Amino acid sequence: MTTVRIAAGWPATEEEARAVQDELRERVVLDEPGPPPGAGHVTGVDVAYDDERDIVAAAAVVLDAATLDVVAEATAVGRISFPYVPGLLAFREIPTVLAALDALPCPPGLVVCDGYGLAHPRRFGLASHLGVLTGLPTIGVAKNPFTFAYDDPDAPRGSWAPLLADDEVVGRALRTRAAVKPVFVSVGHRVSLDNACAHTLVLTPEFRLPETTRRADSLCREALKDATPS
Repeated sequence: MTTVRIAAGWPATEEEARAVQDELRERVVLDEPGPPPGAGHVTGVDVAYDDERDIVAAAAVVLDAATLDVVAEATAVGRISFPYVPGLLAFREIPTVLAALDALPCPPGLVVCDGYGLAHPRRFGLASHLGVLTGLPTIGVAKNPFTFAYDDPDAPRGSWAPLLADDEVVGRALRTRAAVKPVFVSVGHRVSLDNACAHTLVLTPEFRLPETTRRADSLCREALKDATPS
């Protein structure tokens, strides 16, 4: 487990954080397809908080994209680096997530975030932020549609409907289990939306949520428990 210190100069106010978003958003790459689904590595990242003790734990779990077997995993724990502000949650999570990724013994390949990329009020959610900072291909697979609208996809697995901000498509509501609530997929960096959805379906052979998210969620909760005095 890596212990994380907040870097000097990390944004401390909403105004500073939004200025960073504005700068980094210009570096998002949207014209690359990304790695092929089912090949190489795919890595899930997730975080867990103990707000009372000002602690955040992050986990990165690398899977073999073909078998979904765990290849490697790493965790990091640090202080919460930013107050809770909707639309700026990445600033609470990025330092520990980066530390967990850096602690991996192998390349992560595609990174799947439990959250958003372009499906974000400022079009720069955690998946986009993380992708720009690392250069890695990233996608966001979220449990809910945030503030965006969608029509319910058809019942069969693989059905989808556009996720909309007014008339702008920011992602897709994707049915990963037949007749079960969809997940909400958006591109982060260096991956197309078609490919992001294809990866998501490969990662959901049994459950609604991707195996990357399920395993990273479990690991970061364990790391938080280990870091929190009983």
